[in-house]
Amino acid sequence: MIEQALLTNPGGRGNNEDYVIMAEYGEEKCFVLCDGLGGHECGEVASSSVAEFVAGLFRKSGDYPAFIDDAFLLSQAMLLDLQKQKGMENAMKTTMVVLVVTPEQIKWGHIGDSRLYHIYNNGMSYERTKDHSLVQILVDMGEISEDEMRKHADRNKLLRVMGSEWGNKSYDKSGVLERDGSSHAFVLMTDGFWEYVHENEMMTLQNQSVSCEEWLRNMEKLVLERADMSRTDNYSAICVRVG
Repeated sequence: MIEQALLTNPGGRGNNEDYVIMAEYGEEKCFVLCDGLGGHECGEVASSSVAEFVAGLFRKSGDYPAFIDDAFLLSQAMLLDLQKQKGMENAMKTTMVVLVVTPEQIKWGHIGDSRLYHIYNNGMSYERTKDHSLVQILVDMGEISEDEMRKHADRNKLLRVMGSEWGNKSYDKSGVLERDGSSHAFVLMTDGFWEYVHENEMMTLQNQSVSCEEWLRNMEKLVLERADMSRTDNYSAICVRVG
């Protein structure tokens, strides 16, 4: 069983630089979430182009051993070429999270500060991707707490994204999670969403919700309650349950 719900909202902004999409290949599913950087006609083009590229790749071939690598490497090459075509080198950038679920396996990868949370152990435990950001380094060094990341002045300073030339480090990918009949829940979030929803709330609401749609809407209520909707960032999320 695979159940999902997707949401993207411009928040208090005039345009939406976030992009979410699901692609299917037989019984396999691929979920992509991106948060574009660079402003109007830059970030939204980067996020939509990259997400649609990865979805198109999946629809043609489904999953294969190198799919996560290809999703990042090939879409990065496409985006760099698009920048050159438009004369906008280093201007069109985006984060990206990719989650692939097949009857046998679950795997994911990410770049930037859009996150994937994996909730397991009957909804009582979680792990998350590590942001490629300055404030994540501060957390790792013990200088600030996880919660302090959400409001830190340097929260938007990213170290790695799609559309920038990569050095020795680029995207991160998980190991492969074999499906063994146990239940898993996942939520992919842009920073405009996870800034307002805390981890204990994600797990509690996941346990209380009868569907992914209900889980997602209950978390969105927290965003709407806590954010200044006259100026808040775009916010997007994808909820997935795997049984």
